[in-house]
Amino acid sequence: MFRFKNINILTIMIAVTLLFVSQEVIAQSVRSLVNDGVDLYKAGKYSDAEVKFKKAEEKDAENFHSYFNLGDALYKQGRYDDAIKAYQNSLALTKDDLLKAKIYHNVGNALLKKKKLKESIGSYIQSLKLNPKDLETKYNLSYALKQMKENKKKNKNNKNNKNKKKQNKDKQNKNKQKQNKNDKNNKKKQDQRQNQNKKQNEKQKQDQKKQQQPKPKNQ
Repeated sequence: MFRFKNINILTIMIAVTLLFVSQEVIAQSVRSLVNDGVDLYKAGKYSDAEVKFKKAEEKDAENFHSYFNLGDALYKQGRYDDAIKAYQNSLALTKDDLLKAKIYHNVGNALLKKKKLKESIGSYIQSLKLNPKDLETKYNLSYALKQMKENKKKNKNNKNNKNKKKQNKDKQNKNKQKQNKNDKNNKKKQDQRQNQNKKQNEKQKQDQKKQQQPKPKNQ
């Protein structure tokens, strides 16, 4: 009975050791993939870096650095929607405020590239709540706010110009309608004058014809 228990304990110890070793091997493999990806990223090989980071994710779905670095690689390729998703996945894998601030900063940059100014401003503000001293985030926030202000001004000017064009067009249409009406009235008056002249001419001809007829002689 005692021996049987010892065997069970030994088996459990071996299983735990193997599990620990397996986990350590996986962790080393993930670190190696992430480091390889970072080297490729620094070399400007962003698509190759993406492959490494994704392989690291497959081995450890809860590795913060895999998702965060993947976001950077996707951002450099101009795939901003995919980058935002990767950053958002990394957000759930850390409790560090400075890392979270970096994530919101990068999400803000991706949104800014997509011309989503309001959303990018919100992301920068969230980043500064976690790290108020970040000068780069402050600068990007200021830039996004300036862009939004300029866009509002531009949209207002475009609206005013559009309204002005509409008013000018309406005015031209009214003038054209008025001109057409005047032309029509003038044509009518001209036709009336022509008819009157024609009648007068006919009457004159008739009068002349009567005058030219010989008068009857008295007997």
